[in-house]
Parts: sequence; structure tokens; C-alpha cells
Amino acid sequence: MKHNYQKELEKILEERTTVGKRLFLHSCCAPCSSYVLLYLRRFFRITVFYYNPNITEQEEYRKRASEQKRLIEVLNQELRAEETEGFPIEIQEGDYRPQVFFQTVRGLEQCPEGGERCRRCFALRLEETAKRAQAQAFDFFTTTLTISPLKDAEALNEIGQEMGVRYGIPFLPSDFKKRDGYKSSILLSGTYNLYRQDYCGCVFSRAQRQEEIRRRQSMDTEQSVGRVKEKRI
Repeated sequence: MKHNYQKELEKILEERTTVGKRLFLHSCCAPCSSYVLLYLRRFFRITVFYYNPNITEQEEYRKRASEQKRLIEVLNQELRAEETEGFPIEIQEGDYRPQVFFQTVRGLEQCPEGGERCRRCFALRLEETAKRAQAQAFDFFTTTLTISPLKDAEALNEIGQEMGVRYGIPFLPSDFKKRDGYKSSILLSGTYNLYRQDYCGCVFSRAQRQEEIRRRQSMDTEQSVGRVKEKRI
């Protein structure tokens, strides 16, 4: 039986005991973090941890990291202008070493998206998040990754809880895609003019995405040719 991690989170927040507590929030990108930051900063003093060595092209990594920082600055400006409520948001950037990602997923290069390769990638990023959160005496840690419909929230919460036990720091459960969280993140991406990528970040997800686009274009072409033939007949 699957857990309802979003209900677990809501129960924690309803108790109001977290207000002002420090949360170390792993973020995969600005678009995914947009809704999560607005949602959680009313309850926590958030430090975003941008740690994504899975983004294996440096130019792409820098673009996403820069966009994350820009979003946080804009949200803090809104807070200073009293256009919204909550605590100011801080950010830390982890080491960018794609070779660590490649070492972690070695032997799983042909694994389909969403499989064991992704699970190991989740563990890599969440372990580093837990380790740093523990070293800096944060009260909780969690990740924005559960906002994506393409990410396994069950696996992410299991890994997060495991890392929480290993490093002695509570993992905040979540399934941010629920309650229209994912839809809200899309709308917020438009509001803040955020760069939205169409693949996770690694070379493997990019190759799969390009293949999906190629197949769709091929199907569209075949259907167009078929319609032309029908008209001629």
C-alpha cells in the first residue's frame, strides 16, 4: 500500500511547530522549486541546496543554476516589498562534478528513464543534501523532485527517509505534484519567465527525449502524408 506523503506533510504543517525552523531544500531547477518555495517559506527558513551533477553539460548546468539564483532573488524582492508572506530564502551551490554522477550510474547507461539509474541518481543527490544539512544543524531536509509527474515520489521519500536515519536529520515527506502543485509550477514559470527544460539533465535523459521527439515528428509526417493521399483518392 502506497503512502500519501502529501497528507503526511500537510499534517506536519498544520501543527505549526515547524514555523521558523530551518529547512535544507535540495532543488533540481528553478521551475520545479517555484511552487515549493512559495508553499513552504511560510513555515520554514529555507536554504536551497542546488546540487545536480547529473546535468552533464556545463553550459546547461550554468544556465539552470543561474536561473535558480535569479528566482530566489525575485522572491526575496517580493518579500521585501511586502507583496507576499514568509521568510527570506538563501541558497548554497554544491560542487559541480559530473564525473561523480557517471561513476554512480556506471553499468546502467542503457537503463530506461525512471529505472534503477534514476534511483541511484536520487540517492546521490539526497545523500549529499542530508550530509550537509546534518553538518550545518538544519532541522529538516527534503527535495523539490517530487513535484515532477515523471519522478517516483515513493522512491524519493524512501531514499530520503533512509538518508535521514543515516545522518540523523529528519526528512520532510512530500509529493509536491499533488494539490495542483505541478500545474502551479508551470503557471509560475510563466509568471517569472523561467527557463524550462524538457529533459532531466543527464545525457541519457536528453537522448531519450530527443528520440521521443524524433518518433513524434515521424508519426506526424506519416499522418500528414496519409491525409494527403486520402484527399487525392
